[in-house]
Amino acid sequence: MSKSLANNPIDEQHQQQNKTIENIVIVGGGTAGWITAGTLAAKLNKQHEKNFSITLVESANVAPIGVGEGTWPTMRRTLKNMGIRETDFIRQCHVSFKQGAKFCQWVTGKQDDYYYHPLMLPEGGEHDNLAAHWFNIQFPYHQANEEWVPNQALSFSMCLSPQEAICQAGLAPKLITTAEYDAVANYAYHLDAGRFSKFLKQHCISQLNVNHIVDDVIAINNDDSGDIQCVTTAKSGDVYGELFIDCSGFKSLLLGEHYQVPFKSCKDILFVDNAIAVQVPYENEQSPIASQTISTAQTAGWIWDIGLSSRRGVGHVYSSKYISEQTAIAELKQYLAPSVSNIDELTFRKIPINPGYREQFWHRNCVAVGLSAGFLEPLEASALLLVEISANMIAQQLPANRACMDIVAKRFNQTFTYRWERIIDFLKLHYMLTQRDDSQFWIDNRHPDTIPQSLKTLLSLWKYHIPSDNDFIHATEVFPAASYQYVLYGMGFKTKASHRGLADTAQKDAALLFQKVASDTSQLSAHLMSNRELLKLINQYGLQRV
Repeated sequence: MSKSLANNPIDEQHQQQNKTIENIVIVGGGTAGWITAGTLAAKLNKQHEKNFSITLVESANVAPIGVGEGTWPTMRRTLKNMGIRETDFIRQCHVSFKQGAKFCQWVTGKQDDYYYHPLMLPEGGEHDNLAAHWFNIQFPYHQANEEWVPNQALSFSMCLSPQEAICQAGLAPKLITTAEYDAVANYAYHLDAGRFSKFLKQHCISQLNVNHIVDDVIAINNDDSGDIQCVTTAKSGDVYGELFIDCSGFKSLLLGEHYQVPFKSCKDILFVDNAIAVQVPYENEQSPIASQTISTAQTAGWIWDIGLSSRRGVGHVYSSKYISEQTAIAELKQYLAPSVSNIDELTFRKIPINPGYREQFWHRNCVAVGLSAGFLEPLEASALLLVEISANMIAQQLPANRACMDIVAKRFNQTFTYRWERIIDFLKLHYMLTQRDDSQFWIDNRHPDTIPQSLKTLLSLWKYHIPSDNDFIHATEVFPAASYQYVLYGMGFKTKASHRGLADTAQKDAALLFQKVASDTSQLSAHLMSNRELLKLINQYGLQRV
């Protein structure tokens, strides 16, 4: 007598593989958990998917890290897609506008040593050769007695973008008449990470129908195939799902602890392993708000300085191999001294950093997003960016059933392994181009053994060719060629660019493009108001809805 189909293991496996992905469980809140929940829910709601649920489980006993206060311009699209009003976001999360990063004392260590990485693309970038004119013909040019003569005093970013001048003047990237999420100059945000997480939580629960469970996960249970079937909580029982997203932070409860997916350290490339963070009040309500993240190099690391609408977020990222915690705090206090009178009243918080990432980000029916996937360091604000693009890829390629999941997971792992490696390259670039020899930290960062071969290969190419998007294998890069140009040439890297290929933009045409940047700079400087002035108006009147 034959077995019934219901008892046939092959049929059971077939049913399991064809089971629709309808219940998504996110373990962990914070910005990673709620960005992921909001991105998925907004996408599925837009597609009018009704047979799905998103449940976020977070512990009341786990405090968020609370830093990561800088974003990339992608955050504007992320929030807009969730249906969030930019006015509400700015008002409730102590937001200010970020137009790039200013790197101080990274090249020589002198007081007047700085360069910019703006968020606006270089002028004439579509020609891939305006930078070559900057080198070969000693542009930019300014008009004197109706002739174009060289002006070598301006930096690369000043020549090819008006944004350095905007930032130096403390100006905002838009007007009060500019609609929400629209820009006059490209911008991202500085934000209060703690308030941002709560803001997202409220929106996801009230507007996007995300189920919220406040409870501790005490067990993770697999089915017979090895997939996670459910997580057991202390008070709410079992929470079942077909896809589990690990947003449990450094603990990496699902991917790291449960599945034992190995962690790949990059301490041999990126040396910093600790941060000392502090919240600093403004001197008064009229104190200027910086339009950029300020990153100031120290003896064994660097200090971030982020201006919010309500306060500054400041922190010292350092390597414990080269200086002690006491020395790191002393350097941070010395940095703060000129602008802070009550330093001893401030609270300094230590945050350990273990730079690296998981060897896999998606294993079976579990994918990690945020700190559970890895962390490098705060330089260039890549942490929240990785959360955004991870959540977006999961939403865009959400597998229809279990049979599709392994295909999507393989693609996800390949994509994000590549992205993490390229971010490591880009961060290392800031350290290894330094000319500083005042401490062993900076000397060791130039040692060839600490530089990834992929970065060495690109630098060999860029000795003779201007960085181009064609130098990368992915159509969409986390840091495009323009970002490399800003850092390379801001730090004094020289490209012996050939005159071949410069015909696309003739000398006179290039001069006109440089003049256009100067003209745009003048106009924007005259019409834009300060960061603080615009934020006051937004809080009073709000921005126009899109």
